[in-house]
Parts: sequence; structure tokens; C-alpha cells
Amino acid sequence: MASHGTATQTATEERLYRIGEVSRLAELKPFVLRYWETEFPMLEPVKSPSGHRMYRQEDVDMVLKIKRLLYDEGFTIAGARRHLREQNGPSGAAGAESMPSGSYTENAAELLSRKMLLDLRDTLRAFLTLLERR
Repeated sequence: MASHGTATQTATEERLYRIGEVSRLAELKPFVLRYWETEFPMLEPVKSPSGHRMYRQEDVDMVLKIKRLLYDEGFTIAGARRHLREQNGPSGAAGAESMPSGSYTENAAELLSRKMLLDLRDTLRAFLTLLERR
């Protein structure tokens, strides 16, 4: 593996990867990575002064995690996003806790059908992505 800098790199000198490198490492097309950036807020590569996407090691690890969830474990995009959010903390649970208890059943049914529609949308997008790759 080629090292970028010295063996004792500090956090400010951490290795950055271009989208092409991450594409090769993860065996994904660059357009898939760009799409995932729009769907997974936790995937946020930095931009170089020239506007190129530069992925930190944590971004590369996140790409590999997302790929595993989507391709190996069969998650939908929404399901993978929810799973990653839940792994990184309880921030996703705040909305349910702030609901008035009297309207819980109605809101739960509304949220469930919204979730189903979002999952369906994400599944269709995933199929479209697969079709575009052929």
C-alpha cells in the first residue's frame, strides 16, 4: 500500500482518497458513491480547493459499511440509513418521544405508511441504479 506522508501522520495529515480510488477500493462506480452522498448524511467527503471529493478513512469505512448493508445484508437505502443512524446514537428516536400520547396510534399509522412509501421509493431507486450499471 502506498503511504501518503510519514508513518507518524497526525489527524490533520490523514490520508485522503479521491473518488476514483474509493471507487476501485469498494468496487463501485463513482456515480453510485455520489448518489450515496445524497442519501447518507453521515457520508460527507471533504472538497479540495479545486472542488474534488476527498474521502477520509472514516468515509471509506462508511462506504464499505453501506455497501455491505445494501448488497450483502439486503437493506433498502432507507433501512440502511436508519440502521447506521441508530448505531451512531439515539438521534433518530427524538421524533417519536416528542409526540403527544393521545395521537400516538394515528401518528404511528401515518409514519408506518410514510415509511413504507419511502422504502418503496428507495427500493425502486436501487433497482434503477442496478439497471443503469448494466
